Amino acid sequence: MNKNLYVGNLSQKVTEEDLKNNFSEAGAVATVSVIKDKFSGVSRGFGFVEMETEEGAQEAIKKFNGGDLDGKTITVNEARPKTESDGPRRDSNRGGGGFRGGRSGSGGGGGRGRY
Repeated sequence: MNKNLYVGNLSQKVTEEDLKNNFSEAGAVATVSVIKDKFSGVSRGFGFVEMETEEGAQEAIKKFNGGDLDGKTITVNEARPKTESDGPRRDSNRGGGGFRGGRSGSGGGGGRGRY
């Protein structure tokens, strides 16, 4: 069973190779990803490491949570699975109301009678 770990407070200089090398001290690493801004390509300061075993994941949490990596104290814990409703619901609540309000106001009130 693979175990996915969240790694937070990463320095912008930390690469996927750096994470793989460090976490391999705790056990076999299946995959590594540093999350980057899709426009600038700069690290967003967190990533995910998938360990091949539950034991390796627990060892990595014990060994690296609160530890230092490239001058920053990192956070390591079990990654929570992202549900499909998490992202879109938050995004639509934040930006959707303003967008719709702007359209109906500039579109003349004709559409309001239908709602």
